[in-house]
Amino acid sequence: MPKINKPGTAVSGGSRGSGAPSSPSRLRTALTLFFALDGFLFAGWVVRIPAIKEQTGASASALGLALLGLSAGGVVTMTLTGRLCRRVGSLPVVVASAALMSLSIALPPLTRSPLALGLVLLVFGACYGAMSVSLNSSAVTVAAALGRPVMPVFQGVFSLGGMVGAGLGALIAGGLSPTAHLLLLTAAGLLVTAVAGPVLLRARPPAAVRAAEDTTPRRMTRRTRGLVLICGVIALCTAYGEGAMADWGALHLEQDLDARPGVAALGYSLFALAMTVGRLSGTFLLERLGQTRVLVAGGTTAAAGMLLGALAPSVGLVLLGFGAAGLGLANIFPVAVARAGALAGPAGVAAASTLGYGGMLLGPPTIGFLADWLSLPVALTTVSLLAAGAALIGYAARNAAAERPAPG
Repeated sequence: MPKINKPGTAVSGGSRGSGAPSSPSRLRTALTLFFALDGFLFAGWVVRIPAIKEQTGASASALGLALLGLSAGGVVTMTLTGRLCRRVGSLPVVVASAALMSLSIALPPLTRSPLALGLVLLVFGACYGAMSVSLNSSAVTVAAALGRPVMPVFQGVFSLGGMVGAGLGALIAGGLSPTAHLLLLTAAGLLVTAVAGPVLLRARPPAAVRAAEDTTPRRMTRRTRGLVLICGVIALCTAYGEGAMADWGALHLEQDLDARPGVAALGYSLFALAMTVGRLSGTFLLERLGQTRVLVAGGTTAAAGMLLGALAPSVGLVLLGFGAAGLGLANIFPVAVARAGALAGPAGVAAASTLGYGGMLLGPPTIGFLADWLSLPVALTTVSLLAAGAALIGYAARNAAAERPAPG
């Protein structure tokens, strides 16, 4: 849900400029393109990690440390992005961060050492974090205006973008260098920003958005802060799995099961496809089953799927497990973030998103260290443990979650 603004300041959806208000459906279409771009760019980086690992000569733990740069940049920027959105509105921040993310994705293949990789991932992570928070804040605003739980659909489009990006990477992994591949992604990102960006920059909030703003709490009480923290922990538990799958799923198939690079890249593509299907059906599931059942069923399915994906002895079974994990994780993160937005507006979105994406970004380095100490398959079972934890927390907090409806 959008933030309350001081008199004379910009709203989260954009400025209150002159002219006809932008319809929620028009803003929704433009945001949909940026969610797809976000997933597309991130997946393009993900599928080239094995090649960049080899290029830099990094061990599993060294790669984990380099990925910590992605984590640090993202988490720090998420905190700052919330404040920036309060000043200028979230929609302009979406446009600026999309352009910067498109440019920064070309940097990793230019590195030749783990240290250099970590430094450029700090920049890439900062851009990714800014885009994530501004997108989610804008999406909760539009969802409140529409009056339907459409946040999973936005996240589904992100997953669809990831599926396309990973699928493209799987097709060209053997014939195009990481540098050329990611430069093409830079061009694609700047093109989408040039086409869809003006819609957001010229947007004037419609009456439905302004009405939603008037119902947003001005500040969080201690109880509300605790409920938002619960939402953030649920988001963290599941985003940890998404980050681990993104950065280590392909490597698990290639390193532990001797899969070809194209097949290894297919693993994340299948995971993204399952998440896409789950999220695009999320509005239907939420309207009929409710938040608690969706959270518990999703966490349980993801836990079982990742156990299979981590420990199965054949490529086929691992791919099946990855698909089940993606289906289970699909709606947990968007439900948690939307719930936080309903409770506390953009402050809740920022807090839950920071915790959630912190899990996504901190998961990969954690997996790297555990892989060196134990093994990569054993390390990946932590995804299953945290998914089960999210299901338990969601069930335990069911009464508190039922106190207020969540439009997002």
